[in-house]
Amino acid sequence: MPATPAGATSDDPIGETAAGPVPCRIVVCRDCCCGSPKVTGVDHTAQTERLREVAPVRVSDCLDVCDQANVIVVRPSAEGRAAGGRPVWLGLVNDPDATEDIAAWVRAGGPGVAPRPEILDLYAFTPKKRRTAS
Repeated sequence: MPATPAGATSDDPIGETAAGPVPCRIVVCRDCCCGSPKVTGVDHTAQTERLREVAPVRVSDCLDVCDQANVIVVRPSAEGRAAGGRPVWLGLVNDPDATEDIAAWVRAGGPGVAPRPEILDLYAFTPKKRRTAS
């Protein structure tokens, strides 16, 4: 049985693990621009570790939105998804205060559970559609 990052297996009830409800998940882009010296003045490792304190974090290759570096995607919990929450893409997350605002929102429940703080509206964006191979 394949395990998910939170430790749930495909046989677990939706949104539950042995430890309780599955929390929000965070994806951080750390490839060609995000997480690189191209974005100066950011401690990328500290940012990722801070987010790991509040939710499971997956480090991703390029998410193809380099003009928004550093990109963080907050994915809703099972509860949030059931309530209509969808992944929220946040770009230009280049200062510790923004990271703290994201951490506080995730601790409160994240998409679909807790209202997104207005300050995060400054970072929210809709990614362009990816091209698919034909």
